[in-house]
Amino acid sequence: MNQKKLLLTYVSVFLVTAIWGLNMVIIKVLVEDLPPQTMTAFRIMMAGVTALIIIVLGKSFRRLSKREWIYTLLGMLFGVVLHHLLIAVGLTMIDASNASLILALVPLTTAILAVLILGEQLTKLRIIGFILALIGVFFIQGGSFGDMQLSQGELLLFLAVLVQAISFIFVKKATATLDSKQITTIMYLIGSIGLLIISLITEPEGLSQMTSASPFTYFLFIVSGVVATGVGYMVFNAAIEKIGAGQTAIFNNFVPFFGLVFSALFLSESITIPQLIGFAFIVFGVLFGTGYIERVWVNRRRRVHHTEKSSG
Repeated sequence: MNQKKLLLTYVSVFLVTAIWGLNMVIIKVLVEDLPPQTMTAFRIMMAGVTALIIIVLGKSFRRLSKREWIYTLLGMLFGVVLHHLLIAVGLTMIDASNASLILALVPLTTAILAVLILGEQLTKLRIIGFILALIGVFFIQGGSFGDMQLSQGELLLFLAVLVQAISFIFVKKATATLDSKQITTIMYLIGSIGLLIISLITEPEGLSQMTSASPFTYFLFIVSGVVATGVGYMVFNAAIEKIGAGQTAIFNNFVPFFGLVFSALFLSESITIPQLIGFAFIVFGVLFGTGYIERVWVNRRRRVHHTEKSSG
């Protein structure tokens, strides 16, 4: 992949993380006005329909092999059913900003799994990037271990981190032979059915309660399902296909910053100096953790070497 296409991939994933930071605030609003599990099922179904329209228009659909079905269904189980269910229930118990901070651990978890399972290379600079990103999350949290207490809602979000990291590994395996857009479509369409079945059992009155919200709530519901989840994850899975699971997931470190910003704007939560310092660490963590700095350095050395060789 050339430098321009690589940069475009990075910019696309960065914009997705901004949308996801906003989406955390949106979901927080939605779970207060709508039954969380039933709402999640229909939100994911809407994302699946959006993805289906995209691949039909692009004519990128084909029959899956047995191996592709296995990886796609496992990705769906962990990345759609379990991940979104845990987030929806967890957000009924904790603030959107706290949830965003916990989800920032996804890159570290994914990178470890990618090294252990996929054999991805973990260079010294990438390790430095992960450490910087983790320090950034620590500062955003408030810069004090004494303030860290694990509630039931936070535990659910930590589990959501783990299952999403696992799903990225299966998505990476599936995208070795299958278009990422098709994988995303199947994961959301089948996953939404699973979520709906679960919601019918756990929230018997959920369907009737889905009709009692305000028009603005339904607008947020559509934005979350179509833009943040449907289009967002298609872009994100495409990036996994191009640059790998570990490198793509590192961008999740931007989610807590945007989550804090949008929480402050729309939920009247405050932003502190330690949180801003944390964001600076996260930026450097992303640059090093994705291997971008390393590639720029290598390319620059090659150009210098080529110039010296030509002039010699």
